[in-house]
Amino acid sequence: MITYNKIFTGIVTAITVTMLFSCEGNLNRVRALDMPDENPQAIGMGLNLKYTDSGRVVATLKSPKMLDFTNMEFPYREFPDGIQVEFFDENRKKSIVTANYGIIYDETGLIDLQDNVVLITSDSTKLRAEQLFWDQKAGWIFTDKPNKIEFANGARNDGQGFDSDLNFTNFRSRTNVGIQIIEEKKNDEVF
Repeated sequence: MITYNKIFTGIVTAITVTMLFSCEGNLNRVRALDMPDENPQAIGMGLNLKYTDSGRVVATLKSPKMLDFTNMEFPYREFPDGIQVEFFDENRKKSIVTANYGIIYDETGLIDLQDNVVLITSDSTKLRAEQLFWDQKAGWIFTDKPNKIEFANGARNDGQGFDSDLNFTNFRSRTNVGIQIIEEKKNDEVF
C-alpha cells in the first residue's frame, strides 16, 4: 500500500539526488572558471621587506607592488612598478640598486632588473644600465646591454656588456670606451 508519506519521501529523494548531481556539474564549471594558471597567487602592495641573517639586517626590499607567481612550475616574483634593494655588507656599508621593473626567480636565485637600473655601491661607484642580472648565489652581476659606470676613483666606463662581483673588484668589460685612472708608485731605486 502506497501512502502519501512514501510518495513524499520518494519525491524528496529524487529531488535531492538530482540537486546533488546538478551541483557536482556546477562545481566543476565553477572550478573551471577559477583563476587561470597565469594569474598570481598573491598581490602585495606597499612592500617594505627586511632580510636578516643571524639577527643582522642584510638587505631591505621596497616596492609599490609585487605579484607572487611562486605557485607556477618555475616560481618567481614580479615587481611591475619598480623595486629598490638596499644591501649591507659585514661592516654595515650600504649599497643600493633601483629599477623600474624587476623579477626574482626563486629556484635559480637570479634577479632580472630592467628599465633605468641604477646601482650605487658603498664606495660610491655608480652603474647605470637598461638591464642588469644579479646572481645572488654567486654574488655576481652582469649585462649584455649598454651601460655606464663611474668608479669611486674618477674612472669611467661606457660599455656594451660586462660582468663583475658586487664590489667591482673583479670587473670584466666586453667592449668599452672610458677613462681609466692608473696610480703610479714612486720607486726609490734608480737604474
